[in-house]
Amino acid sequence: MGFFVSSILKQMAATRCLLVTVVLSSMLLPPPCNAQLSVSFYNKTCPSVFDVVKSTVRSAINREKRIGASILRLFFHDCFVAGCDAGVLLDDDPPRIDSEKNARPNAKSLRGFELIDMIKSAVDNTCAGPVVSCADVLAIAARDSVVELGGPSWSVPLGRRDARTANKAAADNLPSPFADLKNITKSFADKGFTAKDMVALSGAHSIGMARCSLFREHLYNGTNLETQVASDRKSNCPKSGEDDKMSSMDHQTPNRFGNNYYQALVQRRGLLHSDQELFNGGPVDDIVTTYSKDSDAFYADFASAMVKMSNMNPLTGSKGEIRKGCKKLN
Repeated sequence: MGFFVSSILKQMAATRCLLVTVVLSSMLLPPPCNAQLSVSFYNKTCPSVFDVVKSTVRSAINREKRIGASILRLFFHDCFVAGCDAGVLLDDDPPRIDSEKNARPNAKSLRGFELIDMIKSAVDNTCAGPVVSCADVLAIAARDSVVELGGPSWSVPLGRRDARTANKAAADNLPSPFADLKNITKSFADKGFTAKDMVALSGAHSIGMARCSLFREHLYNGTNLETQVASDRKSNCPKSGEDDKMSSMDHQTPNRFGNNYYQALVQRRGLLHSDQELFNGGPVDDIVTTYSKDSDAFYADFASAMVKMSNMNPLTGSKGEIRKGCKKLN
């Protein structure tokens, strides 16, 4: 009798799951029974998504190399707040949205929003409607930007939904360029990253630029920067004023993604204080040294850490939406 009742209950549970799956499928949402990310998520609804993103990113980088670094940074700043949910793409819309774009680490700093809008529009036009989320567009674009600038590739898990809100307060607490190793390590550990993940992800600073206000203190009052390098950098960052004047993160190869970043750290040429802290007699010196000598090891660990980051707290199913435009809610 007990076995019979148990069997009936199992059949009822299976039926409920099937009914929920059918209903949600009709709404173009994945069933909660299988709410997870997958590289093949858009195989039926938008099979050309990878090709469209890749070609648009390539064209943009051919026009301006720096945009690749900007898209990669945009992805980092999105994921580190509340997971990769495209919250960083939302404009102000009081009282519903207090934009992450206005957070201290992002204001006058993040860029590439227009490119993401362009990619999203191209994807929607190709796939006959908004079936691909802005969060997934940004995740693919970040990978393709790295590849176009000479870095590694990785399989991008897809199926995220876009957030219905932003989190400016959390964005205000993104890892600081002025932080010491202890605080940097904690910032990454709080997100579930190991010390090796942290050092590998920091390699994103092999490309891109930084504002004078972010490295001035390191130039004029730091003790862990090579004197000659500091002198060269000062010509582009005066002791006062011109806070927004830009300097390449890597002085020699600013548009090549690679282990040049770690070679610079070993030579005490890191532009940001937080960068040079990774090689300053601390517990991660050995990892920096390894990456400085072995680009393959860096590429493998960077790709692995990027996949790990892109899987942080994804919104799936009815937890989010697929925005028609990335700047505002539907």
